Amino acid sequence: MYKPNQLICGTGQAAVVSGWTVKDAIAKHLRSHEYAVIGQLYSPTRGISFLIRNLLANPHVRYLIIINATKEDNNAGGCECLRDFFCNGFAAGKSDTGRDSWVIKSRVTGYIDIEIEASALEKLRQSIECFEAKSITDAVTQVKSCVEKDAVEPWGKSLEFPQVEVAPTVLPGPLYGHRIEGKNIAETWVKIIHRIKRDGTIRPTGYDGYIQELIDLMAVVTDEPEDFYFPEPNYLPVDPETIKNYIPEILEDSTYIEGVKYTYSQRLRSWFGRDQIEDVIQKLIGEIDAASAVMNLWDSGGNINRRADGTSDHQHSGSPCLNHIWVRVVNGELSLTATLRSNDMFGAWVANAMGLRALQKHIRDEIVNRSHYTLKMGPLITVSQSAHIYDDTWENADRLIKQQYSAICKQMDYCDPSGNFLIEIADNKIVVSQTTPGSGEIVARYSSKDALKLIREICNASPAIRPDHAGYLGLELQKAADCLKTGKQYIQDR
Repeated sequence: MYKPNQLICGTGQAAVVSGWTVKDAIAKHLRSHEYAVIGQLYSPTRGISFLIRNLLANPHVRYLIIINATKEDNNAGGCECLRDFFCNGFAAGKSDTGRDSWVIKSRVTGYIDIEIEASALEKLRQSIECFEAKSITDAVTQVKSCVEKDAVEPWGKSLEFPQVEVAPTVLPGPLYGHRIEGKNIAETWVKIIHRIKRDGTIRPTGYDGYIQELIDLMAVVTDEPEDFYFPEPNYLPVDPETIKNYIPEILEDSTYIEGVKYTYSQRLRSWFGRDQIEDVIQKLIGEIDAASAVMNLWDSGGNINRRADGTSDHQHSGSPCLNHIWVRVVNGELSLTATLRSNDMFGAWVANAMGLRALQKHIRDEIVNRSHYTLKMGPLITVSQSAHIYDDTWENADRLIKQQYSAICKQMDYCDPSGNFLIEIADNKIVVSQTTPGSGEIVARYSSKDALKLIREICNASPAIRPDHAGYLGLELQKAADCLKTGKQYIQDR
């Protein structure tokens, strides 16, 4: 009934929840009459309620095999939380968006829609026999064991319950090419979510849902601390322990395991037969100003070390979202730019950014330790070609914006890379001197009696000027123009 294109359906009585293990890796060991459905579960807060709705709509399912096998399963906690629903039950409470919900009794936070009747949930818990599996082999064995049992009658009639839908409001704005900057990842993330929720286009995903999307969003993080900043209270979708477990997926190579997707570190360390991270370190030690310190994660085909058929990522589902990394040293700072073809900005970008920052620090530290160079950490830049938010987090995004965006805007500093502008009246004209933000050197002058003409000239000559700075200049130039007409003395900022 829900998300059918994400499921593999059969005609049996056993449902297999594969967690982060690729569902096709289980299906290929089974025949369709041996299972009812096989599907993945990534998130306890976003996925379990859909899964429960599907079980209620299909009462012929009498067995549930939950695979809890990978590091990703342990980090996400979805499979553990689902198991706890059947073992421990649930209680009335609030979701992370403040909505009334059923809260699963588990150390892992998980929610079920309050619109589902408690009596139906209790009936489901009593009617389905649960098993936990630690591997694909274990899961297949348990499914076949269920097949050997006598068929069991459905536990009741198919049940469906109303569902609350959140419709976003899209305001006019550009679709292509956005730039967002913040001092740390947390601040930048809130600005990203606000921009997508304001201007993003609504599009179907092909996976039974919708996204709100911007094309080519560049996020610049200037001053993330080396041990990462977590706000208090923490409104990020990750915590320090999650990031500690995630960073090895960027830095440390891992062996191939059936059913487990590659990690980014596999693509960087060994997938193409070379350690690209080490290559970049050696490249910059030998040529610190090189513009060719590049790492590629997209497999365009012919890599027989990994795929005997020589196929490319275009022929495989789940191809890497992170495609390209470029490292550059400028003015004694090492920056890292990452290109992601598809980026879940609500659920994944924060972890992506922290993992990439850890990679950036690793490269910087290795260059410093092995050479005479002294390098600082420069900015982290991500270019998200499809920067999107999935429909099941729209409500969370609205709540985040309401609670955090205004506070972040109030913390804004007033340093504009375009420089400062000194305004005075001289020779019966408004004269504007543009100075560099650091040394204060005058780099341009503008003069006119017309405030509108001046602000247009300034913005045309300095198109990267901050919007709030341009607004400030408009106000000050109009004040200067009024003083010019009335003969009053003009002093900037008074």
